[in-house]
Amino acid sequence: MDQKHYKRKIYLEDKPRSEAKREILENFQLPLEKEMIPTSDALGRVTAEPIFANVSMPHYHASAMDGIAVIAEKTYTAHEQNPLRLKLGKDFSIVDTGNAIPAPYNAVIMIEHVDMIDEETIEIIEPATPWQHIRPIGEDIVQEEMLFPQGHILRPADLGVLLASQQLHIPVIKKPVVTIIPTGNELVEADTQLSSGNIIEFNGTVFANFVKEWGGEPRLNRIVKDDPEKIKSVLLEAAETSDIIVINAGSSAGSKDYTVHIIAEIGTVFTHGVAARPGKPVILGEINEKIVVGVPGYPVSAYLALEWFVRPLICKYLQIPEPKRQTVTVKLGRRIVSSMGAEDFVRMNIGYVNGQFVANPLTRAAGVTMSYVRADGLLVVPANVIGYEQGEFAEVELLRPLEEIKNAIMFSGSHDLTIDLLSSQLKRVRADMKIVSSHVGSMAGIMAIRKGEAHVAGIHLLDPNTKQYNISYVKKIAAGLDVVLYPFLKRKQGWILPKGNPLGIETVADIVEKKAIFVNRQKGAGTRILLDMLLEENGISSEEMIGYDREMFSHLAVAAEVNGDSHGAGLGIFPAAKAMNLDFVPVADEEYDLLMTRSFYESESGKLLIEIIQSPIFKQQVEKIGGYEVVENAEPKKLV
Repeated sequence: MDQKHYKRKIYLEDKPRSEAKREILENFQLPLEKEMIPTSDALGRVTAEPIFANVSMPHYHASAMDGIAVIAEKTYTAHEQNPLRLKLGKDFSIVDTGNAIPAPYNAVIMIEHVDMIDEETIEIIEPATPWQHIRPIGEDIVQEEMLFPQGHILRPADLGVLLASQQLHIPVIKKPVVTIIPTGNELVEADTQLSSGNIIEFNGTVFANFVKEWGGEPRLNRIVKDDPEKIKSVLLEAAETSDIIVINAGSSAGSKDYTVHIIAEIGTVFTHGVAARPGKPVILGEINEKIVVGVPGYPVSAYLALEWFVRPLICKYLQIPEPKRQTVTVKLGRRIVSSMGAEDFVRMNIGYVNGQFVANPLTRAAGVTMSYVRADGLLVVPANVIGYEQGEFAEVELLRPLEEIKNAIMFSGSHDLTIDLLSSQLKRVRADMKIVSSHVGSMAGIMAIRKGEAHVAGIHLLDPNTKQYNISYVKKIAAGLDVVLYPFLKRKQGWILPKGNPLGIETVADIVEKKAIFVNRQKGAGTRILLDMLLEENGISSEEMIGYDREMFSHLAVAAEVNGDSHGAGLGIFPAAKAMNLDFVPVADEEYDLLMTRSFYESESGKLLIEIIQSPIFKQQVEKIGGYEVVENAEPKKLV
């Protein structure tokens, strides 16, 4: 087959997501299949029909206590003033918890209420009532009682009930088989020696585990190259052997995106493109009565598309409702910009500050997997909304438990590698706590404290006039607030350069003169302020620096950009250069402080944070990175 036939571009639709979902669900009409499985293996499975008890539990009258079985009517005369003596074998029988009650006895007296006179004789001073401390037949389960209806998801305790009623094998709905097909010439297995242009295929494993979590049976196909005949062949085979097909990549409108044409040739295409971001280039179709879902190659787009369209298919097959996430109303710490006409799914970090939930957006790039991993929730911006202003309230779907979010320490301000170490140590000491970071720069960090949108802000702002770090900025921006400026780190800032420093850069003037491609930090970052001061001191205009307007939001991001360019240069901290195996030319020793309200500083969480910072294990971890020094026995800086 001629590949040129498939190289024409095709327009992506803007079909509403709800309409696209309804269409594939209507066309997903596979007959329900059942299977009998051992009850002990049935955790999480869905019952295919009502299940009834084979036996009662208990199936005999059983003692609920350790004690003696008696005939209640013969004990009515027992009283403190008139103790009643009973003989073993004639008037009572000894029973333990769970023992059958022998005839003709109809009550149990607890052993604690019995006085032993001798081996054959006991004495009681209170009468028994009929059937006291006896579990009657069928108290828990009655034979022929319906235990579970059809469509019930079996839990651990449910398996105990089934076994207790002698249901050893049960009918469950067969797991729908979902074949996952990764495609692309650039894809390689994770154990491959990487070269330029290779991308490790990991989406398939993520998809497979989502499918498992939702109750399906995943079958991960080997990587298929961008060859129309191979793609067509594997799709036809999957349509014969599976219930649902997921094909990854090739769903956009590029020259090698053959998938939509192939599905149209051998089946039917319902949708190519939905009005949602990320995740727009989705293909929804049918091959031989099997639904096929083509998802984008970018991970976050793919994960969302899988949830939108594959999970509903699995739930429909299993005859269970789609799960819904818990939601919470949050105050937005930053402005959210959207475009009319498409739903926007924004990954958010969430913290609980001063009695309210505060959320900040993570990167919205569809290929940044860690933004999905680190997200606490999803803000769904409706298609008819153009966004939200900072400080507005919005509803967010939670990706983590609410209690975990409530216990988190909300960190804002300048990025630093040690904050992750601090969070790790915090979680080691308190398993229910962590630090949620938002890298917005030092200035924005102070503003977050001022607005009550963060617990702690990391700042390193050098005042060109006083040559002091942070104090003048805090006095100005946080004026009127009772805040604490805690000395945290001393760290080295310097030029981050390609290995070997090929351009021989030592100063800011060298960067301009040798036409290095600079990677800057965002406005308001302490590193940006340091750079501007260096430029001013050397009489250099920012316009003379190539790349001055190219902004990154973390030191590691700057180092990663420099790592890919032999003419690159950036300003940042030594550990970032070390992490990327880059050269580092020191420029300044700076003070990185933590700003927080006094109320947080004096709270249990604040005290714990300071305790961890001053702990030997944390200091050792920081010093091991290099280029850092934790301030010993620090006391808050004086702000008055």
